Amino acid sequence: MMTKQPIVKKLNVPADLVWAAIRNIGRLDVWFPIIESCRVEGEGAGALRYMTIADGGDIKDTIEEVDDFNKRLMYLRPISPFPVTYYKGTVEVFKSYDGLAVVVWTIDFESTPENNSSVAELVKGAISDGIDGMEKDLQSA
Repeated sequence: MMTKQPIVKKLNVPADLVWAAIRNIGRLDVWFPIIESCRVEGEGAGALRYMTIADGGDIKDTIEEVDDFNKRLMYLRPISPFPVTYYKGTVEVFKSYDGLAVVVWTIDFESTPENNSSVAELVKGAISDGIDGMEKDLQSA
């Protein structure tokens, strides 16, 4: 069952600063409470991001696109501890009328019908926490 889970939040941080942080691909271990470690191999499209979550699960992302013009990053997650058979993340940064960032982080995933709602809730909570962590990190920079 394919599901689209968007998370939208306006940050009290300039859009260009938010995009610069996202396009660098790393720091997820600083932003996301659930992520214990994060390392990146390469840069831009084709880069690999490896993470370990607090309970010991492993995550691997393949960066598919880094689009500076549209301020959009897309990644696929072929290795995930979550009960999904497909997972794609798209992070977009929009500039609000006041120059601040509006982050739209959309997860497209496929899971069994019985796991669908729990994965959607997990994704929504984890991404929301990560966006909040990114905002705090960038405000202190």
